[in-house]
Amino acid sequence: MGSLISILDLSVEELDGLINVANDIIDNPKKYSEVCHGKKLATLFFEPSTRTRLSFEAAMYELGGNVIGFSSAGDSSASKGESVADTAKVISCYADIIAMRHPKEGAPLVAAMNASIPVINAGDGGHNHPTQTLADLLTIQREKGRLNDLTIGLCGDLKFGRTVHSLIEAMARYTGIKFVLISPDELKLPSYVKNDCLKEHGIEYIQTTDLEAVMPELDILYMTRVQRERFFNEEDYLRLKDSYILTPEKLKNAKPDLSIMHPLPRVNEISVAIDNDPRAAYFKQVLNGKYMRMALICKLLEVTV
Repeated sequence: MGSLISILDLSVEELDGLINVANDIIDNPKKYSEVCHGKKLATLFFEPSTRTRLSFEAAMYELGGNVIGFSSAGDSSASKGESVADTAKVISCYADIIAMRHPKEGAPLVAAMNASIPVINAGDGGHNHPTQTLADLLTIQREKGRLNDLTIGLCGDLKFGRTVHSLIEAMARYTGIKFVLISPDELKLPSYVKNDCLKEHGIEYIQTTDLEAVMPELDILYMTRVQRERFFNEEDYLRLKDSYILTPEKLKNAKPDLSIMHPLPRVNEISVAIDNDPRAAYFKQVLNGKYMRMALICKLLEVTV
């Protein structure tokens, strides 16, 4: 496997393999501390990011490698009109692997087609965010002990939420999965995701606007923010942004072993009062993202431990 553009680039066996390596990194960090010595990761972030960019950088440093790159399009030759294809060819001369975030869907794929080194999609528009999905899968596996036989509630912006789309694609390949899709009508899961993923794999799902009504069924509740940057219309954003706010009161009928997840950044869709609830897993999710990115870098650079 040369690059990672979509979570579907990885087979279930490869996903399970990455999870196993990540768990080994957690248990034996010293074993991995120099495996990327002399290697360079280029972080090409044409769109703002905190967690994803710093997580990739931390991952590479903890593997003993180095990091070069930029954190906004304005700091790159893109501001002079350089194409993504040319940028990928240039960076291939300087680095061993690229992590790219771009506001345009498909840009990391163009980069991968033109680079001579592996490219990791670190998020492209409303399309894909495969390394967030890897963080999600490790979190589910560590919190629940399995990736099968789970009822997963996805709540908030299911229309533009690339993390939601990628997670559905990944989990649809495991057995005994049921999705509960909780959103306002305007932010429903796109029909192509329903058709290509849920219906195609015969996955059970229900759609609802009522979070509290379905809360008792859920093993996992995956909250998302309503993303201002995906709206053309400020009025629509303001009307929908507070559709679902998770509070301790709304958790009163939840399972005692529910896992609450969120790709972050959080705006106000999870009350800070929930941060100390043992069911809150979203900050663990951040840490798990670093370990999965470490495992992925090892795989793509074909380093042996």
